[in-house]
Amino acid sequence: MHNTLHPYLLPLKEAFLFHADDDIARAATAYMKHQSVFFGIKAPVRRLLLKEFVADHGLPDPVELAEIVQSAWQQPEREFQYAAMELAFKCRKKFRPEIIKLFEFMITHKSWWDTVDYIAPNLVGDWFRIFPDHRERLITNWMQSGNIWLQRSCLLFQLKYKNNTDRQLLFQLAGQLAVEKEFFIRKAIGWALREYAKTNPEQVRSFVANTNLSGLSRREALKHIS
Repeated sequence: MHNTLHPYLLPLKEAFLFHADDDIARAATAYMKHQSVFFGIKAPVRRLLLKEFVADHGLPDPVELAEIVQSAWQQPEREFQYAAMELAFKCRKKFRPEIIKLFEFMITHKSWWDTVDYIAPNLVGDWFRIFPDHRERLITNWMQSGNIWLQRSCLLFQLKYKNNTDRQLLFQLAGQLAVEKEFFIRKAIGWALREYAKTNPEQVRSFVANTNLSGLSRREALKHIS
């Protein structure tokens, strides 16, 4: 896939270049374990630039959204991926069923926790609310994929569901993935359980007591339960 920037994004690139800071970029690259390069724009400034960009140029046409996001995903600078995720979120009221293919692309390309941890609860989580009939099939596919980022997304998509959390599904997935040695899976199990514990601490306490979780998952899950 070529990395020519979609014309819609050109003014955003100009704004990013104008506000780029080499010192911030170096620090961000080191923080992200050299997974990405950066323009060097702190999150509050980046979000303000995106807000101004949308005010001037409007949101993408839903028909073009996937092409625009994929174009941003091909760019070396991580700020483009952040902006693409946030643009997609701003378009959530117009999500169509097929947009999930785009989210899967975003999760499985240039994969790291900083993007996946936004996509899962915000984009995938919202999509599942709108199209619940697709959930079982998709989660089965993602869990069987062997891709840790798709599996992490299965654990994290309900982070914002609170009382609407499908507890049975959450516990089933956490139990299924408990044998995994991968840090990002163990951490996600703990995070998902810890978040649900804010709504239902007793159920989480009971699940943790009766499940053979890693020490990391257990500590994370029980962090705020006295």
